[in-house]
Amino acid sequence: MTQMDEALIRSLTPGVLGALVRRGADFAAAEDAVQDALIEAIRVWPADPPRDAKGWLVTVAWRKFLDVRRAEAARRRREESVDEEPTPGPAASVDDTLQLYFLCAHPSLTPSSAAALTLRAVGGLTTRQIAQAYLVPEATMAQRISRAKRTVSGVRFDQPCDVATVLRVLYLVFNEGYSGDVDLAAEAIRLTRQLAAAIDHPEVAGLLALMLLHHARRATRTAPDGGLVPLAEQDRSRWDTKSIAEGVEILQAALARDRLGEFQAQAAIAALHADAPTAGETDWVQIVEWYDELAGLTDSPIVRLNRAVAVGEADGPRAGLAALAELDGSLPRHAAVAAYLHERDGDLATAARLYAEAAHKAANLAERDYLTRQAARLNTARAR
Repeated sequence: MTQMDEALIRSLTPGVLGALVRRGADFAAAEDAVQDALIEAIRVWPADPPRDAKGWLVTVAWRKFLDVRRAEAARRRREESVDEEPTPGPAASVDDTLQLYFLCAHPSLTPSSAAALTLRAVGGLTTRQIAQAYLVPEATMAQRISRAKRTVSGVRFDQPCDVATVLRVLYLVFNEGYSGDVDLAAEAIRLTRQLAAAIDHPEVAGLLALMLLHHARRATRTAPDGGLVPLAEQDRSRWDTKSIAEGVEILQAALARDRLGEFQAQAAIAALHADAPTAGETDWVQIVEWYDELAGLTDSPIVRLNRAVAVGEADGPRAGLAALAELDGSLPRHAAVAAYLHERDGDLATAARLYAEAAHKAANLAERDYLTRQAARLNTARAR
């Protein structure tokens, strides 16, 4: 496409957007439809330029808008029918929701693009809502989603599907948390419930259980001032017992199938934390055993880092430090774990220094503030 064509498209975009809004499209949906029409124009116009460029764009964008509306209506009908009794007779046509999951989690996409496309195509969120949740400009998110759509536009549905990739994308969405008017953690749980209803797989159940068990502690993770509250200090009476019970039940059913995967192992660790009435009653020996299983499944250094904490609780801080010594000191949170274990071993000077070092490396402000306060607390205690 020539520079003149690109300039023409840019000049026509506001008018096309206005035409869709006047026809009844909400602004965010109209923007998405216009983006799709522009992509189509870039593909088609070099070989077959239209006589009426604006009319062509309005027509194609309106069709894109109607296609999305029909797809969203079909998705809502599928969700509403989950709890209904199946009607007798021949089975209904195959649900395309599952295909969308695998398309959105295509390995050619970056994790962030896959997560955004999943929220748009399967979750039904608008581009504006996704942008607000990720704290990025709407135009940036629109470009990200458009690029993702172009990337997967030629993907065939008859290729082998990778459940693990889908689950990692959903877990990425869950870990983004929430902001703006979209709670991504709750949205991830909703999407994973849909997937669990569509596919009988123990790791899908394991991920759903893990999300529910983590989400049950959400209200107690931060103080009123926004500061982090460690697991041992959280008010367990405020944990969501209904979500915990559901998560444990789902996990037990998955584990009974004897096809252990990493999300089931993570959920088992979360369940042991949730089952303890107090932090002091946590079954750390079992948690270490589950970390051993998880390390065997993933060979992840982060898993081994978390295992060192569990070993320190089960067998004492020096055993934890010995396990930590086997790991690369540049790992994220390595200094924070070392600081905690040295504090438990009574070496306050080393612990304070390591807390300060960990604060300097912290990935976010809340974590940095917490680690800085820990360093200051120990320095004050040593000065007395």
